[in-house]
Amino acid sequence: METPPTQLYLISPQDVDGDFPNRLERAVKAGPVAAFQFRVKGIDQHEAARLAAPLQEICAANDVAFIVNDSVALARRLKADGVHLGQKDGDPREAREELGPDAQIGVTCHGSKHLAMEAGEAGTDYVAFGAFFPSTTKDSEHHPEPEIIEWWANLFEIPCVAIGGITPENCRPLVDAGADFLAVSAGVWNRDEVEAVEAFARAIG
Repeated sequence: METPPTQLYLISPQDVDGDFPNRLERAVKAGPVAAFQFRVKGIDQHEAARLAAPLQEICAANDVAFIVNDSVALARRLKADGVHLGQKDGDPREAREELGPDAQIGVTCHGSKHLAMEAGEAGTDYVAFGAFFPSTTKDSEHHPEPEIIEWWANLFEIPCVAIGGITPENCRPLVDAGADFLAVSAGVWNRDEVEAVEAFARAIG
């Protein structure tokens, strides 16, 4: 079987108010965006739900999965397509019980083959490796090489996401290694989002 091409997994900036819904709509229409992660820290669920509503509508209208970062409770409240869990954000099995069989559940595995295999055994829908490059969005003490993606892709059918400082200019080794998705935040939102997504599409292609 032919492997499907790598797609983008957009991660929100901290500020998703104001003009951001328009920026998201432009971005998802510009290229191969498969998912969007709502990652806004330090606000209560009521405010999070207000901010999420227009973004969730845009994702639904464009066939883009809407994923909530960290919070199973918020994902359930929003009826989101799924949740992304860090290593300290709970058990994917419990998230599955809360969110149901159709939820997309992803787990951060840093640079660890062991954590990735554990996540796969727990029934996650994707594993995330990184940070592959220095990131302005999130500090990371884990800096795996692209070989971990190649190892995973050759052994397992569960999709993998590459994350951490990824730009159109540096993403090719991750694509060649077999990453199913490139998780990108600053690489899109810190520049013109349409130009960025189009540049990613060219780099992936």
